[in-house]
Amino acid sequence: MQITVSGLPGSGTTTTSRLLSEYYELELISSGEIFRKMAKEKGMTLAELGALAEKDPSIDLAIDKNQRAIIRSQDKLVLESRLAGHMAAGVPNVLKIWIKAQLPTRVKRIQKREKSVSFDEDFKRTVLREKSETLRYINYYNIDIGDLSIYDIVIDSEKWNQYQILDILRIAIDSLVGPQ
Repeated sequence: MQITVSGLPGSGTTTTSRLLSEYYELELISSGEIFRKMAKEKGMTLAELGALAEKDPSIDLAIDKNQRAIIRSQDKLVLESRLAGHMAAGVPNVLKIWIKAQLPTRVKRIQKREKSVSFDEDFKRTVLREKSETLRYINYYNIDIGDLSIYDIVIDSEKWNQYQILDILRIAIDSLVGPQ
């Protein structure tokens, strides 16, 4: 079973991916974690690395090439990233999930995760990050991140908590592949 989970920052993709990975005993690969680790190794913030990636395509291209190789070589996998669904294009039987939430909700979640206290600063930072990523996806791949038509399931994480989302996804997945 191969599953991709995508969504904007703070939407709940990492939590959902972790729960799916644990429930179905699948390996979890998170490109967001790879990007965060890269930023830390370079002594940069996510925004700084994002700005560098706008000028240096090799950063995104290397991460995305790795995602394409992983989804083509591993059968039991949850691949989580903004573009995971797109990176799985052409691979048969991959379930593509998009998790969505409104920007203010996502910023509050980011604040909680990063133990930040300035909503306005985090809001600005998130908007800049998303603009940077959107520009890079269009420039590098001609991908409109707002076009959700490639996804099999789009779920709003403001309506349900992570366990309810897992239950909804379990029903969908089990109806496709049978209970695990």
